Amino acid sequence: MSTNKKRGSVWLAAAGMVIHDGKCLVVKKKYGGLKGKWSIPAGFVNPGETVDEAAVREVKEETGIQSRAVNVVGIRTGVIKNEISDNMVVFLLEHIGGEIRPQQEEIEEARFLTPEELRDDPVTSMMVHHFLNEKKETVNEHLNPGDIFGYTSYKIFDNR
Repeated sequence: MSTNKKRGSVWLAAAGMVIHDGKCLVVKKKYGGLKGKWSIPAGFVNPGETVDEAAVREVKEETGIQSRAVNVVGIRTGVIKNEISDNMVVFLLEHIGGEIRPQQEEIEEARFLTPEELRDDPVTSMMVHHFLNEKKETVNEHLNPGDIFGYTSYKIFDNR
């Protein structure tokens, strides 16, 4: 089994959708499958923190923006290469303050963009598109975020 030694074979991550003045906070990562794509600030939950605390922490670390969790937007769950259970809780976060300061090591760019700007940009990630579009169904099992990730199963549960 080729699981990540640090995280094991069950992963839990958190993402934070910060909406401010009608715009969504998005980042372009410098690495991984989302490199160069607009995505929602996200990362793994650390020992000793709740999932919502992780979402708020990741937004602050990646962008400098302070926020607080107000609701669950949805859950993304998948299996990577028939081995790793990869789970992410996506939260709606209220903007509290701060100036955008992209994290030097991980983030190429961070911006507040309108839904229209994100829909029209070819480098907007599939998950951002999903949560910006009108809700069509509660569970979407027919998504593929890209072969680079190696998902053998992938679903988004939408709570909007």
